Amino acid sequence: MENAHDVVVMGRSGVDVYPLQTGVGLEDVETFGKFLGGSAANVAVAAARLGHSPALVTGVGEDPFGRFVRRALRDLGVDDRFVVVDPDHPTPVTFCEVFPPDDFPLYFYRRPTAPDLQVRPEDLDLDAVRGADLFWATVTGLSEEPSRSAHHAAWAARGRRRHTVLDLDYRPVFWASREEASAQVRAALPHVTVAVGNREECEVAVGETDPDRAADALLDAGVELAVVKQGPRGVLGKTRTERVVVPPTPVDVVNGLGAGDAFGGSLVHGLLTGRPLEQLLHAANAAGALVASRLECSTAMPTADEVAAHVAAHPVPRLEETRA
Repeated sequence: MENAHDVVVMGRSGVDVYPLQTGVGLEDVETFGKFLGGSAANVAVAAARLGHSPALVTGVGEDPFGRFVRRALRDLGVDDRFVVVDPDHPTPVTFCEVFPPDDFPLYFYRRPTAPDLQVRPEDLDLDAVRGADLFWATVTGLSEEPSRSAHHAAWAARGRRRHTVLDLDYRPVFWASREEASAQVRAALPHVTVAVGNREECEVAVGETDPDRAADALLDAGVELAVVKQGPRGVLGKTRTERVVVPPTPVDVVNGLGAGDAFGGSLVHGLLTGRPLEQLLHAANAAGALVASRLECSTAMPTADEVAAHVAAHPVPRLEETRA
């Protein structure tokens, strides 16, 4: 293929192993399902389900699980040409426990490191990164070298081109300290145009948990759009001239783990199609709700028709909107 992708996503991939019995600990689970996993991989799949042509920059081991990840990406509409095969580190596996509606412990097997954190600057196709209509990266990729340098090389190639997105996706298990994570996020923010995260992730990024103060701090750091997830209070989207709060979409939660990645894929779609901010956030909430109502993550990502139907079935007025 020539450069057929409009989205390039960079970050984690691996295998998710989910119990097929819910409400019990892993020690009592007898049967499991194997799925493509990793936040970046899930966002790429979500974008593909919504009609885009994404490519994923990541690393996998030279092992059966690595072959599974690459095949699953292709099967789900994601270009795997930029997946680096690492002969020295195994493809990571993640187990979860499922205790609906709000307890989903994760157990990461990524030690001493993972192939996606060993992607080097020289592994990148900078023309593809530069030319994509949207480039998505996550904070986890800044937690180790050489991945950290590879991310900065990608951002340098883009030169703050429109739709350069940073998912604040802070997971303490991947970092030596919270202070190190904060320093790396602050160094990254001037290179991106969109930042998205929850209140805890915003505190790590800019030292603020209040949604408006967090959004303002992200804007002051250089982004053009700040998206702050507020849990039961909905989601805040803020630019220099617009402020919108959209309430959450009601859902019977089965597994909440993929909801944020579905939200991200829908955010990608909304940005690339030029949706008004309120519509964009409403659709992203709906996409997240749909995945939260399903057991798996990557294969549960909704289509555009499913999102539209969910939005139509759950019309909720936006809570607030202001323009400067």
